[in-house]
Amino acid sequence: MVFIGEHPTRVTKDGDDGQHVSPLESRTRSRVLHMVSADGPITAAELGRHLDLTPAAVRRHLDALVEQGAVVPHEPTGGRRGRGRPARAYVVSDAGHSALEADYDSLAVEVLRYLEANAGPAAVSDFARTRVHALEERYAARLAAAGDEPGARTEALVEALSEDGFAATARPVGAGGLTGVQLCQGHCPVQQVAAEFPAFCEAETDAFSRLLGVHVQRLATLAGGHHVCTTFVPTGGMGLRTRKTPQPSGVVAHGGTTSGTQTSTTSTTSTTSTTSTTPRTDTLTHVQEGSSSALTSKS
Repeated sequence: MVFIGEHPTRVTKDGDDGQHVSPLESRTRSRVLHMVSADGPITAAELGRHLDLTPAAVRRHLDALVEQGAVVPHEPTGGRRGRGRPARAYVVSDAGHSALEADYDSLAVEVLRYLEANAGPAAVSDFARTRVHALEERYAARLAAAGDEPGARTEALVEALSEDGFAATARPVGAGGLTGVQLCQGHCPVQQVAAEFPAFCEAETDAFSRLLGVHVQRLATLAGGHHVCTTFVPTGGMGLRTRKTPQPSGVVAHGGTTSGTQTSTTSTTSTTSTTSTTPRTDTLTHVQEGSSSALTSKS
């Protein structure tokens, strides 16, 4: 839930002189904002009665909210009330409405539940892939400019993700004969949705594999209850595939086999001219999973 004044703010109205707002002040100010939203236009006197606040306290919070642009005075359009000027009332501004909680995550989950119930789970997966595909298209040129080396491409991916608000970082890791990069994402904009529909995490992981030109493995997710999304990107040793041409969309298969990455291999079946792909992928998975606890515990 987002509250106005949840983070310390400076208020320069009477008596405050730029003092930081305490957590208690922030909570009270949030209550004032929510009541103005629910019952506005509302006067300071009415706010005081409903919230059990003194006139001075109500005025302090209203002045701060007006200064922040969250509420604005409301000019009455009806007739005058009795003698004298009518009491000033307040309403929430457009900026204030934007700051109030918007339960878009719950709405998105409800929509996806409806889609799954009426069109099937495949429709949800298709939507997840379509959504990630737009991100993949935006990142493709940037990663192509970074060259073919997976480490350099990972750094470019981290920069792009961070600019989009994913709070991404990367650091080199090693496990036995396998070296790579641990890509971490400290924020997920669809965390609540992905907790119920893991197809979103799976689509993103597949997109990372295509963008980086290697078979990556997702070790942990925020949606799964971890403190960060962690993806292992091999940069040397087992599991690294040669990137000769840009990887076409949608060719990653189960087990890490990809079409077009080895000239003479089109399936996981062993032949006399190619080595079996499946044992290498199993070994890679074993190494990564065996070291995942060590990797993620350092995040």
